[in-house]
Amino acid sequence: MGPTDTTRSDQPAPEGWQTLRRFLPYLWPADRTDLRIRIVLALLLVLVAKGTTLALPYAYRAAVDAMETPANTAAMVAISFVVAYAAGRFASVAFDNVRNMIFERVGQDATRQFAEDVFQRLHQLSLRFHLSRRTGEVTKTVERGTKSIDTMLYFLLFNIAPTVIELIAVAVIFYLNFGIGLVIATAVTVIAYIAVTQIITEWRTKLRREMNDLDGQALARAVDSLLNYETVKYFGAEGREHERYAKAARQYSEAAIKSDGSLGLLNIAQAFIMNLLMAGAMGYTVWGWSKGDLTTGDLVFVNTYLTQLFRPLDMLGFVYRTIRQGLIDMAAMFRLVDADVEVEDVPGAPALHIERPGIVFENVHFGYEPDRSILHGLDFEIAAGETVALVGPSGAGKSTIARLLFRFYDPQAGRILIDGQDISQVTQESLRAAIGIVPQDSVLFNDTIGYNIGYGRPHETGPAEEAAIREAARGAAILPFIDALPDGFDTEVGERGLKLSGGEKQRVAIARTLLKNPPIVILDEATSALDSRTEQEILKTLKSVARGRTTLAIAHRLSTIADSDRILVLENGRLAEQGRHADLLRRDGLYAEMWARQQADGEA
Repeated sequence: MGPTDTTRSDQPAPEGWQTLRRFLPYLWPADRTDLRIRIVLALLLVLVAKGTTLALPYAYRAAVDAMETPANTAAMVAISFVVAYAAGRFASVAFDNVRNMIFERVGQDATRQFAEDVFQRLHQLSLRFHLSRRTGEVTKTVERGTKSIDTMLYFLLFNIAPTVIELIAVAVIFYLNFGIGLVIATAVTVIAYIAVTQIITEWRTKLRREMNDLDGQALARAVDSLLNYETVKYFGAEGREHERYAKAARQYSEAAIKSDGSLGLLNIAQAFIMNLLMAGAMGYTVWGWSKGDLTTGDLVFVNTYLTQLFRPLDMLGFVYRTIRQGLIDMAAMFRLVDADVEVEDVPGAPALHIERPGIVFENVHFGYEPDRSILHGLDFEIAAGETVALVGPSGAGKSTIARLLFRFYDPQAGRILIDGQDISQVTQESLRAAIGIVPQDSVLFNDTIGYNIGYGRPHETGPAEEAAIREAARGAAILPFIDALPDGFDTEVGERGLKLSGGEKQRVAIARTLLKNPPIVILDEATSALDSRTEQEILKTLKSVARGRTTLAIAHRLSTIADSDRILVLENGRLAEQGRHADLLRRDGLYAEMWARQQADGEA
């Protein structure tokens, strides 16, 4: 049974304005004066553009009223107002686009920085978190969040805020020109418009959330299936995998149909309310014109203002949904940020300083679950420079010891010491820099052989680094193979290194560890997946790697560790026996029983 997640990331996170408040430091960074200036300029351009837009109907009304007098002078006046109206429209568009150009860097920088912080946090989270999460769903959360946040900010700052300003301004203008009646009618209509839009959009938001969940599920199933491509082929399960994916895709399709249908209902409701006000306002203006109280220009005046007012309101449903979705996506990213970091450095933790890389386990108790312990008071010591093998039945806790050494988890009780220093009291970075590992399944990055070997020594480039990579490849006995390839170290290894054989992948992993040059090396069943001939070749390489280092070899096949300085035999999370190979055989205990069984299996 694997570890389960106990972080807070499954708890509901706020998706309202408090989420937006948490994002404000990214939008208004304290150390970026240039970005703050851009924000101020963008907001000023919003006000200028809105002022220009609000002045346009006056020019339009004046032009229409001037046309009622058929005279050359009146024609010239009308033309001048028409030119002013056209110039104002152009200026408004120009101001809006200049504003977008100025603000674009602000929005992109804020979104980028937030995404970087989330990505960094994901690497800080414990192994328990990642073992209980589908990678496709996590990456989809980050992708969806980064895409929606920038759009949400644009609508908040340049649609909602200017619309509120315009509503207030139009109310004042209508009151000064037509009295309180038209103001009340407009206010009631706008309130009804917003209320209907909010109600329907909230419903649509639930449908949208369901769509996102199903979309993430479909993606996770697709990624999981493709990552296990070989397993699918082994069991002839293509049809089964297609059905699993198709089921998720069908559920997503049904949710999308409901969502699109609700959009049509929203558009109909909005159009009805908007045109009801338009008809009433225009009818009121015509009635005033018939009595001689209003002019023809007033009709155009009212129509222009209402058209301008409802143009942004016409998108209110889309804008509101985008903002709500942006807040949901942002909250999902903040849930990742808020997930518990199970293993943290203590405040002021020093770096691990190693002179003699000895390892000590003192009364270590550990379990992935509170009610299921793996290690029960484990005590053992590995002297500096010693090669110690760790053997035992499956489930005895061998790989758990390696994970504890790397501090992927902390023990519930007891201490782990390296060179006399409690590893829980030093920085994780310095601890992991001191330990190298050749795992049973060496998973490589989908990049070149050179990149994968060079991963053992980051932040270095140039001829010296290339020479070091080449020397590490020679030490891992893979250099002749690489030199024989057409692209040499630039050969792509494919996803998870699948273009290489098992032995070649192991040698790349060995070369990576050689390049890292750690004082402590863990060999976690590094040859168990290889054939006998390749295993013997890899074992020779591993022995050269272990020379001069403190080595912990976790093994299933006892023949591979028979020449170790000492062998620790685990059973049910406890140290059952320890000693050299010959001594353990003479003792005729668990190790001797395991040895006899493997020898008999080999002969059979």
